[in-house]
Amino acid sequence: MGLLSKKDAKLITDPLADNNPITIQVLGICSALAITAELKASIVMAVSVMAVLGIGNVVISLMRNIIPSKIRIIVQLVVVAALVIIVDQVLKAFAYELSKTLSVFVGLIITNCIIMGRFEAFALANKPWQSFLDGIGNAAGYGLILIIVGFFRELLGSGTLLGFKVLGDPIEKTGLYAIGYENNGFMLLSPMALIVVGIIIWIQRSRNKALIED
Repeated sequence: MGLLSKKDAKLITDPLADNNPITIQVLGICSALAITAELKASIVMAVSVMAVLGIGNVVISLMRNIIPSKIRIIVQLVVVAALVIIVDQVLKAFAYELSKTLSVFVGLIITNCIIMGRFEAFALANKPWQSFLDGIGNAAGYGLILIIVGFFRELLGSGTLLGFKVLGDPIEKTGLYAIGYENNGFMLLSPMALIVVGIIIWIQRSRNKALIED
């Protein structure tokens, strides 16, 4: 028997496609618009949310039988706030420049609808292992969209990926710039992130008609 049962595996795979928190549930859109101008920031935000949601789901699941119903939201906020503070301090210690780029958006993980939603809808009703898988799966689905959006925004907007010039030098006119290519500055603006997400949603629903709402 494998490490994951079929049911457990679906907790990870479903949010990557047919139940993606951004494209299907339309949650966590704010950070998808705000920090995806650079691929590196998108990756770090994805990893940060994965750490917070994975660990947070386990903590809430372990406490689920002792949390009074009337204060469960407060308890969830305390748990996610503590984890976000830890993530923020780690970023400042080991990736200070990137932490400044993400700035307030790391703190806004606390109010990310995906995290609070998984705490409330899953972790409070399931065991720690399943809750961990659910957290990792939903964070991975969220991170996948961020990385895709960040990839195209940085590539088309700056001609770079992770800071490395991949299309050539726009000043010395090498690579694609030698044949007249110019960076699309609009890709660096937040509205373009929404358009890229919209294109992803359109492609996803074109491939799976069952996702189209009546």
